[in-house]
Amino acid sequence: MKLKLPPSTQNWVSLIGATIAVIAFFMIVFLFVVSTFLGQGGSYLGLVVYMILPAILIFGLILIPIGMYIKNKKMVAGEKVTKWPTIDLNIQTHRNAAIIFAVGTSIFLLASAVGSYEMFHYTESTEFCGELCHAVMKPEFVAYQNSPHARVACVECHVGEGADWFVKSKMSGLYQVYAVTVDNYPRQIPTPIQNLRPARETCERCHWPEKFYARKLKYQRHYLSDENNTEWDIGLTMKIGAPISALGLQEGIHWHINPKVEVEYISTDDDRMVIPWIRYKNLETGEESIFQDADDPLDPAELSKYEIRKMDCMDCHNRPSHNYKPPAFFIDNAITAGDIPKDLPEIKMLAMEILAEDFGTTDSAFAFIDSTVTAYYNENYPDIAESDPGSISQAVEGIQSAFSINIFPEMKVKWSVYPNQIGHVEFDGCFRCHDDNHISDKGEVIPRDCNQCHSISAQGSPDSLQVASFDEVLEFKHPVDIGEAWKEMKCTECHTGLNP
Repeated sequence: MKLKLPPSTQNWVSLIGATIAVIAFFMIVFLFVVSTFLGQGGSYLGLVVYMILPAILIFGLILIPIGMYIKNKKMVAGEKVTKWPTIDLNIQTHRNAAIIFAVGTSIFLLASAVGSYEMFHYTESTEFCGELCHAVMKPEFVAYQNSPHARVACVECHVGEGADWFVKSKMSGLYQVYAVTVDNYPRQIPTPIQNLRPARETCERCHWPEKFYARKLKYQRHYLSDENNTEWDIGLTMKIGAPISALGLQEGIHWHINPKVEVEYISTDDDRMVIPWIRYKNLETGEESIFQDADDPLDPAELSKYEIRKMDCMDCHNRPSHNYKPPAFFIDNAITAGDIPKDLPEIKMLAMEILAEDFGTTDSAFAFIDSTVTAYYNENYPDIAESDPGSISQAVEGIQSAFSINIFPEMKVKWSVYPNQIGHVEFDGCFRCHDDNHISDKGEVIPRDCNQCHSISAQGSPDSLQVASFDEVLEFKHPVDIGEAWKEMKCTECHTGLNP
């Protein structure tokens, strides 16, 4: 029996719309099966299945009633009053159209429900965040994959729970899509420290202040920039919490987020590197102290000009998942791991000289590393170049590999553009406040005493390693003899990320 439909459906606009919708629908079904059951495709296939094809399907469906309206308007053009279409199920053509509409709508609604659910999960996936805008997000995605949070989804930190932040993130994402499409985005991507969700709503879903954090032993291996790449080890007891669990957060680094105290501060720069004003409150006793930078105190009239920020996790842990290590550290790690031969003379010094350069692309950096290392040993150590070319090739590959996960020339991303406030070596970090220069009106001083946060339990080269007993603390010994200068200066005055 021939299927009859109302005359208004017999027009080219509706036919084209139906054709587009049917083709898009079957492509969605086919690609969904391919991606879900066969495990094929990637981030771009998800973009097609859950965003592009559904938009095309809806466009096709919209064309069908538009065509019918135009055709119906032409059919009744001779009448004085435009009539709305009538539906009479006693008429076979109307009945056929109603059945097709009901069945089609049911299928479409079911498919839309499944598709909407899958699209939501797709846009919340790490794959979507890290790989879709590959060139833009490559530095963040690579650093994330090599971080302690590599198995935590991006949205767990960047969005968190709740509809309001979900909507904010999607609205922000619309502009980001536009910026990438028209190639109008900054290189490097600025850190959004002004509009982050409070750390207590994200970080503390896993890391909560009430949990006691015991002290931790940290052992670092460095290499000096001399001919023998002299090994220099240091063992630190990190005073994360108090030595006795009963004291909880009364002592140690995490005292700053003790629920019984409140630390607030004012920063006068956008990167929160300059902190001239600090307020401490004991929430149990009501005790309060205000500390000002003795060299540059804030006038009381200036206080209203700045935000008073409550200190939280992100004021120290500001690069928890996207940390770009400085060359001095990632080359040390590569030598320790055996990726760069330790016995190759002057390789640490040479690597630091190479990585002090600025490169336009990763390819040009790799070519420069290869040519410079090869030429250096051909010229200065011809015997090694002839007898052990494998070690030189291994050094080239090791430097290139370490470079590829820490420096990204195309986005102008490297350690120096994103301050990491943990510690005090390459960036002031702790010394923004702990500098012996923040003094209260009561004469109290925030001390620059490294032993408040850590104590040295071992230091030196392997053949002359100093090791402390259980209750002993070693005085820091600088690997290179600079006398007492290290006591008077900040580490950042010498350490730029290109020396140990």
